[in-house]
Amino acid sequence: MPIVRGEGLECLLEGGVIQVNRVDGTPGEGPHSQRAPSRYYDAQKGTDRVEVAKYEAVETLRDGRQATIRALRPGDRDGLLEAVASSSTQSLYRRFFSPKRAFTEAEIAFFLNVDFVEHLALVAVSRDGGRPTIVGGARCIVVQPGSAEVAFVVVDKYQGQGVGAALMKHLAHVARQVGIKELVAEVLADNTPMLKVFKKSGLPLSAKLEDGVAHIVLKLF
Repeated sequence: MPIVRGEGLECLLEGGVIQVNRVDGTPGEGPHSQRAPSRYYDAQKGTDRVEVAKYEAVETLRDGRQATIRALRPGDRDGLLEAVASSSTQSLYRRFFSPKRAFTEAEIAFFLNVDFVEHLALVAVSRDGGRPTIVGGARCIVVQPGSAEVAFVVVDKYQGQGVGAALMKHLAHVARQVGIKELVAEVLADNTPMLKVFKKSGLPLSAKLEDGVAHIVLKLF
């Protein structure tokens, strides 16, 4: 099957940053899957987990506003659902590979119950209308020893402000803290903004493409 090239993938090819080869197998399930943690890792030290679960940093966005990048909390349920409601169909399709807007209670519990060992999740919070609002999120789930699948979403009105790049930087940092050595992602080839975030992350990067889906590998060590 021939490689499918799109505008999104071409943005990664500038300067020969990555190599693109034909994928011999079928693509993975992608970031839309409700994948359970793998349980590959031995238990981490309790202090390490607590530190990651309390992670918080402040970033300045391109328009001058500040955003707090922090660990997801159990009380973020309403904020997450509001972020989904504020996102366009295209943004949700790029995140879940389907125009998904409604979630079952089991799916909501899966997204909220993060152990910060094999399932990490960060949110970007900024003030919108005078109140703290979740404007983006990133998470990764261990799928095999040393490797975790990553996925991002940014609310449309905050896209282009550096939210995705900030989430990428901090997720890579906390992933290293729990021993993750690489991040992998399944990205639609026309998802140019996300591909650019990966390219500009500064991490060693490779990609393979088949059927319009780019399989990205980012090395953390």
